[in-house]
Amino acid sequence: MDTKGAEGLTHLHQVSYEGVTMDTPQLKPVHDVPDIDLDDIDKLLESLSPEELEELNGDFDPDNSLLPPSQRMKNQTSKAPTGPYQRQKLLEFLEKKAKEEKDWEQNKPFVKEIRGKIYKPKEEPRSKEEEQHLETEWDDILTQASEEELVDLAAVLGFHGMLNQTQYYAGLDNVKLEGGGFQGVAKAAELIKVPDEPPNKTDVEESLKRLKDNDSKLTHLNLNNIKNISVERLIEVCDTLKTNTALETLEMASVHMTDKVAKKLAEALSENKTLKVLNVESNFISGESIVELMKAINKNQALQELRVANQKPEVLGNKVEMALVKLIGENSNLLRFGIALEYPDARVRIHEKLQENNDNLRKKRVGKD
Repeated sequence: MDTKGAEGLTHLHQVSYEGVTMDTPQLKPVHDVPDIDLDDIDKLLESLSPEELEELNGDFDPDNSLLPPSQRMKNQTSKAPTGPYQRQKLLEFLEKKAKEEKDWEQNKPFVKEIRGKIYKPKEEPRSKEEEQHLETEWDDILTQASEEELVDLAAVLGFHGMLNQTQYYAGLDNVKLEGGGFQGVAKAAELIKVPDEPPNKTDVEESLKRLKDNDSKLTHLNLNNIKNISVERLIEVCDTLKTNTALETLEMASVHMTDKVAKKLAEALSENKTLKVLNVESNFISGESIVELMKAINKNQALQELRVANQKPEVLGNKVEMALVKLIGENSNLLRFGIALEYPDARVRIHEKLQENNDNLRKKRVGKD
């Protein structure tokens, strides 16, 4: 190796590796390289030839994102442009040239070769037993039956997916339909007008008088959906329960009952021992008032069914639901409890307790311990 023309190298250092000796150059320290004066850069650039300037310019790549890519790179050719740049003509020229050029010749001609084994599905073994068609008397009957008769037969057998509701109920009632059948034209059936339920005609004043007189024939009082009952009348009904011993079922759903009436009802339930069913659904009773009702019921444990669902405060909250779970767990006579619960834990525990109460009642009825 010639060391005289190598600048920046001081001497050769011999390195031996696995019996082979080689010379490795040693670089000069950085402090031995002379510093370049920035004032002399212009003189140095003026002394360079055009070729050297072009080569030096190729080593620089301006990293300026504001410039378009065409200006951030040097020209790849030194040829002069033959005309103005027209993109569409350039694309047409490239496409025409690509079509006119011949394909490259393949060194090895294409030969279609099949490698490996050709997949053939396995043939399933056929059963030796030949299928035998057993003719019965029903074959002739079904073959000769009309489409209307088949529709009636499907309705009787309960094939709901083959029929619409009109055909199904017509087949059950033996009503003949025209233009129906499996191939009939689909048409909308007329809506069945259901009359509205008649309003509750219970005489509130007469019922209240009979409650105060403790009428033994008044065992079921239905005040549902009577909107014009005043709060004072509802409180009077609740107060009569304290002394009444004949009423067994009281229905007061959707009567605009509030917490004020619910508290009076709770006071009456704590003294009443004959009421079995209480329905106060669709009112404006809060969760705290429902808890008070349940506490009053637990004093005598005479009530067997309580319905308090669909109140104005739809969400009772975890505190109220857990309180109801505890109170129902202390009641061994409640069989049905109508309420919408949010938490599955409370729902499951109440359901298990009610099921236990029903099982105990069944055992007593059949005479088992």
